[in-house]
Amino acid sequence: MSTPYPFAAIVGMDSLRLALLLNAVSPSVGGVLVRGEKGTAKTTTVRALSTLLPEVETHTDCRFCCDPAAPDASCPDGPHEDGTRFVRPARMVELPVGASEDRLVGSLDIERALSDGVKAFEPGLLAGAHRGVLYVDEVNLLGDHLVDSLLDAAATGAAHIEREGVSVRHASRFLLVGTMNPEEGELRPQLLDRFGLTVEVAASRETDERVEVVRRRLAYDEDPAAFTAKWAAEEDALRERIAAARALLPGVRLGDGALRRIAAVCAGFEVDGMRADIVTARTATALAAWAGRTDVRTEDVRQAALLALPHRRRRAPFDAPGLDEAKLDEILRQFENEDDDPEPEPDPGPEGPEGPGGPEGPQGPGDDGPGDGGPGDGEPPRGQNPDLPAPREEQPAPEPAAGSDNSPSPQEGSAPGQAAEAAPVAAAEPFRTRKFDVPGLGEGAAGRRSRARTAHGRTTGARRPRGTLTRLHLAATLQAAAPHQRARGRAGRGLVVRRDDLRETVREGREGNLVLFVVDASGSMAARKRMSAVKGAVLSLLLDAYQRRDKIGMITFRGSDADVALPPTSSVDAGAARLERLPTGGRTPLAAGLLRAHEVLRVERLRDPSRRPLLVVVTDGRATGGPEPLVRAARAAELLAAGGTASVVVDCEAGPVRLGLAGELGRSLQAPVVTLDELRADNVTALVHTVRTTTRGAA
Repeated sequence: MSTPYPFAAIVGMDSLRLALLLNAVSPSVGGVLVRGEKGTAKTTTVRALSTLLPEVETHTDCRFCCDPAAPDASCPDGPHEDGTRFVRPARMVELPVGASEDRLVGSLDIERALSDGVKAFEPGLLAGAHRGVLYVDEVNLLGDHLVDSLLDAAATGAAHIEREGVSVRHASRFLLVGTMNPEEGELRPQLLDRFGLTVEVAASRETDERVEVVRRRLAYDEDPAAFTAKWAAEEDALRERIAAARALLPGVRLGDGALRRIAAVCAGFEVDGMRADIVTARTATALAAWAGRTDVRTEDVRQAALLALPHRRRRAPFDAPGLDEAKLDEILRQFENEDDDPEPEPDPGPEGPEGPGGPEGPQGPGDDGPGDGGPGDGEPPRGQNPDLPAPREEQPAPEPAAGSDNSPSPQEGSAPGQAAEAAPVAAAEPFRTRKFDVPGLGEGAAGRRSRARTAHGRTTGARRPRGTLTRLHLAATLQAAAPHQRARGRAGRGLVVRRDDLRETVREGREGNLVLFVVDASGSMAARKRMSAVKGAVLSLLLDAYQRRDKIGMITFRGSDADVALPPTSSVDAGAARLERLPTGGRTPLAAGLLRAHEVLRVERLRDPSRRPLLVVVTDGRATGGPEPLVRAARAAELLAAGGTASVVVDCEAGPVRLGLAGELGRSLQAPVVTLDELRADNVTALVHTVRTTTRGAA
């Protein structure tokens, strides 16, 4: 196993390091979600925390890390003898995105359970993470079946495994830490709320800091052992400070004044539920203990709110997370004259209770010393409260996704002699759309759109197991074994079951699809009111895709060609951002847009053959530029239909005189055609039936 990068050697990342340390001091804070662009050392920082966690005491014969001080009566390895205790480091268990449900929660040997009556249980990752850290890299890409198991364990503090009458339960209380790149999609709201704190990280724009990052990383890669030894003293200081803060934590006083501040802040930002108040209170208490104090102050409440509230105040899927710090300060100013502690502790002086820089000394993680590589060794950053170990990191403004620009790209400009493009217009208010799905029965990733064979859902049948048996169909297994009992010499009441008799359950649920939008951005769509309505319709469909766990992609066509505005991704937020900046103008290369869609779908079938596509073409059906543009568009549409692509055409034609060109396109695509008004859920009937019957008729 490779040597983790020293936590004390991390450059910058002050808010992230503080959030992780607070969880080490008080695991009840509830974990950390780290959001940021790729290549910002999110994973490196989280893994570095593992060496700082206090050791845990457990039993030598327990695979579930039972706490001797609080025995778990339901432990599968129990009961334990008192003389079998030992101390080991706390574990940081990593959950791979592609893990199976059995790998997470554990698995039963169902064949032995049926034939021998033995509970042969193999612990999963939830058992390994008990009293430690469960780390999920790219947590936003985690499958729904794993998310459901995580939510259950996080809510109850235990893992439950149920298999046809055989039940196992064991304790599973862990610190949940996840990292994610928002460009790849957002988290389900239920899981998002389970993270106590959230931190936004971005690469530094300071030259000196970037140089120091590279210098330290190269030194670590060259000789990890020597580099780690160089930072051993700072690492030991951090461990000692964590231990001291943990010991001080029970004595920290959270007065009524601090509680009123917390409640006022949470109410002022209209967060959902009461978990935000509780997490903020726990975080403020941990901050006070980390600073070596026994009283919670206003600055603790402020810092705690900045860490605990941004991900809880989002009001819609496309809202950027964050907290208005001016509003936060305004709320806290209302309590300036309230005295929370009538007997304040004496001021320990500029050097703090344990020398310069507080309990950790001048090179603590909140100082710009060797602990973080910033300029000005030994001096806290300007404006930092000396009671806090890390400066408040300003939340970076949301940036365009990778490869985007706020200004139109050269391809979006008007060619010589071509009509000038119109400036981007705002989208109309989104609305609830009717559901479109792909006909047939798929086997793609779990979602909420089209029918599919999935690990969860209603039982539709049984089959011989493919690989390890995990979902036993008991009735089918007994039916397969019953005719052979006499030949197998059955004696007594027991049933003789062999491996060939076992049957696994076949279930039907819903899958997520690849929804590929092909949007007409030509001059014929450039009327501001009309384009606003079109963008509102596409935004509504994007919101629907977000709720149904789809991947999305976007192709726009205008001028002389079509562009992939957004390659297929799980980030619906990125699609909304591209749509907002979409300009219009120029000719209508409809054939180019359809051919580009055909190529994108061809590549995606190679990458992910199990994810079925749904093509949504948003256009008025006009086609200009080149010889016979309508004929070329019809041939491109027929090519897509011949490949079995399920499609829908959203007709954007407006005005009293209608050419019906979108209808012609729909016939070539063998797809239903709906107008913008018919797209609304309250205005359409039987659209799903139309999509299915149209596609089946074409087959």
